[in-house]
Amino acid sequence: MMRSKCFLAVLFLAGLLLPMAGWCADPIQDAIARASSEDYSPILRSFLLLSLLSFIPLMVIALTSFTRIIVVLSLVRSALGLQQTPPNSVLLTLAMFLTLFSMSPVFQSAKQNGLDPYLRHEMPIQEAAARAFEPFKLFMVRQTREDDLLAVVRMAKVPPPKSVQDIGALQLIPAFMLSELRTAFQIGFVIFLPFLLIDLVVAAILMALGMIMLPPTTISLPLKILLFLLINGWTLLAQALLSGYHL
Repeated sequence: MMRSKCFLAVLFLAGLLLPMAGWCADPIQDAIARASSEDYSPILRSFLLLSLLSFIPLMVIALTSFTRIIVVLSLVRSALGLQQTPPNSVLLTLAMFLTLFSMSPVFQSAKQNGLDPYLRHEMPIQEAAARAFEPFKLFMVRQTREDDLLAVVRMAKVPPPKSVQDIGALQLIPAFMLSELRTAFQIGFVIFLPFLLIDLVVAAILMALGMIMLPPTTISLPLKILLFLLINGWTLLAQALLSGYHL
């Protein structure tokens, strides 16, 4: 019973991908409908389940705040001058949990509007997926700059949308990701400035002392780490990232 519910939940998550793949929506809908009605054999159902699970990372990157968070965390590591500390696995795990915190109202709304009615067999998977996608769409619209959306619309050569309902997912998702990248780099630029100042001051002092052979990073790296610890940098950064999503 639990395995069947997990399978239906994964099928429902895959249904959220239908707006992202309008050119092949009918074949995907047919496959999901047949799988959910148990027309497939257990082996084919397991194969379909594993195939749909591979799309979850794509959905996390394209539909949530994960992109902005992981880019900012990576820029902070570069600003500190640390190449592999913290490791990528640590940054990815932290970015994932911060994403869960920032997206929890959206997830809850999607669950109430789409997943729960679908699991109660109150609506078909296509309608449930469409209702569950609406909170993600509203979230992305709030975080997307109008200029980025219009640029994507012009590249797609489609008429400009007159309302939120007219915005297609194929135009909204890339515009949302472009806006997230732009915001992440703006935050990274502000973070880089104090650390760049430390590098310049240390280099100038070493030059004045005639210590040309001593690499400035040998002195500036501990100072940057000390400054970051004194201001409780990781906590402040996490709070700033989450506040950007109006939590």
